[in-house]
Order: sequence, then structure tokens, then C-alpha cells
Amino acid sequence: MKPHDTLPYTELPKYSDDERVTRSAAFYEAIKTRRTCRYFTDEPIPRAVIENAILAAGTAPNGANHQPWHFAVIESADKKKALREAAEAEEREFYETKASAEWLEALGPLGTDADKPFLETAPYLIVIFGQRKGGMNPGEMKQNYYVGESVGIATGMLITAMHDAGLATLTHTPNPMKFLNEVCDRPSNEKPMMVLVVGKPAPDATIPMHATIKKPLDQISSWL
Repeated sequence: MKPHDTLPYTELPKYSDDERVTRSAAFYEAIKTRRTCRYFTDEPIPRAVIENAILAAGTAPNGANHQPWHFAVIESADKKKALREAAEAEEREFYETKASAEWLEALGPLGTDADKPFLETAPYLIVIFGQRKGGMNPGEMKQNYYVGESVGIATGMLITAMHDAGLATLTHTPNPMKFLNEVCDRPSNEKPMMVLVVGKPAPDATIPMHATIKKPLDQISSWL
């Protein structure tokens, strides 16, 4: 390994094996209550909660530590309206002409359609961009690496942080998503990856029964 500056790795908490089992089980019990929500209130959320969750996402592992992501937080009613109108136009085309019969059948148990009122109702929309070029410092245009993988991990951590703060989320991926660069005033070298809707669930919010079905451990893991 080439010489490089280092620091001692001393920040990892020290637990006994029993404590690790207990904590891992407790985390599973907490995170398994996370659900995708399509019904939000417009009740405000403290900005600090969103900022802290984004900071947590920013600690995600990533290619060459270039941190190739940008989180554009939308709270403006006008911006949310513009995003909803553009997203619904794409969604109508998807449901009417683009989606295969098999794809529509797979979506059927979830009850989704082209109407996305939550894009205006929820207090925050976070548009997540992957940066093809960038680097550690402002203004750099170095090649970034493993952008999709890095942004995917960061997004998972962002969703987990929101859930831990008692907030509901929804991942929305209109296709194509290039209109999001214009809505969010982001440069063309950034690729929009996802819209994360964040807020409190409506009092009468429901979730599809289908969404509660999770594959068991023996289907999602193997021991070699």
C-alpha cells in the first residue's frame, strides 16, 4: 500500500458479542417499521432535522472519497408545483405508452398511478443528484467514480436517518428525470437519481398490504 496520511481508528463503539446481538436485533425491529408513504400532511418540519439527515447521508462510503452527490431540498410551493406538473406528465406517458403489461401488473398491488399529489403536499422534496464530475473541493471537475453505487448507499442512509427522526418518506423516480436539473437549477453534468418526499404521514394514511410482504432471511442471503 502506498504511503498516505492516517489517523487511528478509535471511534467505533466497543460492545460485547451479546450487546452486538441485542443492538442488531433492536435496529431490525426499528427499521422494519419503515414504510413508503403516499399520504402526507403539510405540517412543517424543522429544517435542522433535514440538515442533520443530509449530513448523515454525507458520511456514506463512496468512490475515492469524492462524495459525488448533491441534495437539492425543495420547500418552495412554486418549485413543488413545477416539479409535480413535470413529473405527472412523464408518469402519464409511462402508464399510457411506456410501461409493459408485466410492469403494470407488478405495480397493480401497490395501487400507484400517474397522480402524485404528495409532491405538493409534503413539506420537503429532496432531489438527489449524482455528480459525474467533481472532487473534494468547490469548482473541481475531476472524474468521479462509482457514482451510482455511492449515491445509492447515501440515499439509503438518508432514508434511514429520516425514519429514525420519525418522518415518513417516499422514493419517486419519474422517467426521464432530466427536467429536475432545470427545476433545481443544477448543472447538466449532474444526473438526477431520485426524488425523496419527506414529511409526516396523514392521519388517515394507509399502506398497501402487498408492501408488508418481505422475503425471509433464507431467500435474501446465503452462507458460503
